Amino acid sequence: MFWLVLGSYYLRMIGVTAGYHRYFSHRSYKTSRWFQFCLAFLAQTSAQKGALWWAAHHRHHHKHSDQHEDIHSPSQKGFWWSQVGWILDKSTEDTNWKYIQDYAKFPELRWLNKYFLVPPTLYALAIFAVWGWQGLFWGFFFSTVMLYHGTFVINSLCHVFGKVRYKSGDDSKNSLLLALITCGEGWHNNHHYYQATANQGWFWWEIDVSY
Repeated sequence: MFWLVLGSYYLRMIGVTAGYHRYFSHRSYKTSRWFQFCLAFLAQTSAQKGALWWAAHHRHHHKHSDQHEDIHSPSQKGFWWSQVGWILDKSTEDTNWKYIQDYAKFPELRWLNKYFLVPPTLYALAIFAVWGWQGLFWGFFFSTVMLYHGTFVINSLCHVFGKVRYKSGDDSKNSLLLALITCGEGWHNNHHYYQATANQGWFWWEIDVSY
């Protein structure tokens, strides 16, 4: 079950980083409409709601990073809110369409966003079909909890601990450890300094497997 947990975690982490974050939130690369749908589907197997919902909230975060309006800044509402509280709160459950009009024009993405539980449900059923109840627990439920904390530790710890290379106007930091567990997202200060690049590791030793 160890390799199932690890594989399920990193497969879906790539969906989060390359899909939710670098593609839908920041438009840092281009792809086909068909692959765009696949990216959204893979990302949503993480059970972190719809791709349009995720990207809209993330764009809002960058607009107000570590300011009062930031929806998940640890300096504003504390660690646990920025780590996981914000995504569970009723105030953030709706998609702010004004932030995601560019991708909202695709009906298939709007459908996925509305029925955001379809991808994780199908993913869980596929794991159950192959590995049974034990696989469902470790390969889906346990790895999903890991994935939640792996994703959102960037919101919390990467705005508190680490090294600052650039003046980005907020509290973002770089962290090798967090980069390793998040497929490169730990180079967070780099990212906040220049958001449009698909590559967040700018030196040979800044490992970024999402690129």
